[in-house]
Amino acid sequence: MTRLFHISDLHFGLEDRAALAWFRECVRREQPDAVLITGDLTMRARSREFTAACDWIGALDVPVTVEVGNHDLPYFNPLERFFDPYRRIRGIEALVERELDLPGVAVVPLKTTARAQWRLDWSKGWVTPKALAKTLAAIDALPRGATLLVTAHHPLVEAGTRGRALTRGGARALRELAKRGVAAVLTGHVHDAFDLVAQTEAGPIRMIGAGTLSQRIRSTPPSFNELRIKDGDIAVRVRNVEAVPTPDMQIDDVPPDALPPREPGEPVAPIDAVPPVDPPVH
Repeated sequence: MTRLFHISDLHFGLEDRAALAWFRECVRREQPDAVLITGDLTMRARSREFTAACDWIGALDVPVTVEVGNHDLPYFNPLERFFDPYRRIRGIEALVERELDLPGVAVVPLKTTARAQWRLDWSKGWVTPKALAKTLAAIDALPRGATLLVTAHHPLVEAGTRGRALTRGGARALRELAKRGVAAVLTGHVHDAFDLVAQTEAGPIRMIGAGTLSQRIRSTPPSFNELRIKDGDIAVRVRNVEAVPTPDMQIDDVPPDALPPREPGEPVAPIDAVPPVDPPVH
């Protein structure tokens, strides 16, 4: 059996220190096979936030893979956002978009963040053809037989709702992943846990979302997913600071806005919304 801890949306700068300490102790005591982090390490991509996040992640004494979320791209320095967006990630560079080869399980990253998009709200996801091709090539290079998991920040599609293109290119990506027998896509961004099955033209595929370990809770307390994988079967338990049962922690669909409550003084417009620029760079 392979056991994984799936966490997301740490939001250093507005982190929940008690929840982070609780999770770190769970890792120290239980030693999972790996920790999968699906983005939004920081709140505003400030240097001090990345320093704190990277120090915390670097101290986890197990294999780790890290996805980058929309909050992790620079907000206040457009030149850095376009030309060197990961410059502030220090000490854990090798963990970013890292593939993991574990006993009976393979983990492959899929980038859903973009430096710019042809819409004002850049907080939403975008699976570019280049990003999808990179992930599919990595999957195609794997030996057969392992349970395949894909990690991304944004849920690829809304489930049970008629959404507003939460992730552009997400439906196509989900179909291609299903075609290759991916067992589940693990994501964050929503700040609530979920475990849903999406139907695609290539067959069903599971979508598993982790909650948050920050103060930016939506409708459930801080939590993480524990995944137990054996013979291709994935059992998910949502562990949380208030010991709420897993079924009560998991939302029934992916909401089309997928935004946590605003903080006092935070603008109504999406914090990632900025004026359009010349053709997007990925």
